[in-house]
This record gives sequence, structure tokens and C-alpha cells, in this order.
Amino acid sequence: MERGSTLFLKAALILISIPVLALCIFAVPAIAEFAAELYPDHAYLKVLVLLDLYASVLPFYFALYQAFKLLSYIDRNKAFSELSVRALKLIKYCALAFSGVYVLGMPLFYLLAERDDAPGIIVIGMVLIFAGMVIAFFAAVLQKLLKEAIELKSEIDLTV
Repeated sequence: MERGSTLFLKAALILISIPVLALCIFAVPAIAEFAAELYPDHAYLKVLVLLDLYASVLPFYFALYQAFKLLSYIDRNKAFSELSVRALKLIKYCALAFSGVYVLGMPLFYLLAERDDAPGIIVIGMVLIFAGMVIAFFAAVLQKLLKEAIELKSEIDLTV
């Protein structure tokens, strides 16, 4: 396979990472300040909001890195290898960790929504949870299919 065949997907991964980085730099501190203003008696909420939002970025960027590695394996004709299965497995775990962080942070979403009278904040939290679950599900399915394809390929190679 040509080296540039996955160039578009690699560029898309980079373009996805830039707005998330901008949100981490500019929006997350503003959201934490907003939470601190809503609950001035509970100063620890600012730290919890920062911790929750920044903790979700770690598995996100690690999953993007694994996706980038997976595309590199495809470029090097190693798509049907244990390395690809491992990358999909790590993407699955990252997606589950991403969802788990937001499940743990759901009470914060509830507090912000209750005080600001904006139920859409809870919906945003739920969308993030289910998006991570969907990605984990698809990564698990692809991982299983890839394992079966590798086993089938090795049987065919032994037969010939």
C-alpha cells in the first residue's frame, strides 16, 4: 500500500486534536471558574471540574495516538498483525476510560445544571458518556474481526 494512502485520515486526527487542545487551554478554566461562581461555598468544585475535564483528555489523546499508530501500520502493510490488534485494544480501553471519567463526573454536571437551570448540561455529559461507549464497542468489534482475520490468514499460509 502506498505511504500516503492514509494521509487524509492522519490529517483528520491532527485536525481533531487541535480544537480539543484549544478547549483545554481556554474553555476548561472558564468552566471551572463558572462552577466556582455558582457555588462560592464549595471552592473545591473548581478543582473537581478541572480534574474531571483534564482527566478525560488523557485517554482521548492516547486513543488518537493509537489511531495514528494504527494508520502507520496500515501504511507499512502491517494491518493484519498483532500490533494492530493491540492498538485497537488500547483504543477500546481509552474509550472506556473516557466514558468512566464522565460517569464519575456526572454529579458535577448535575450540580451545574441544577444551579444554572440548564438541563442541556446533563445531556452534554450523557452524550460524552455514550460517545465513548460507542467508540469502545466499535473498537471491540474491529479487534475481534481483526483477530479472526489474522487467524484465518495464518491457517491459509500454513495450508499453502
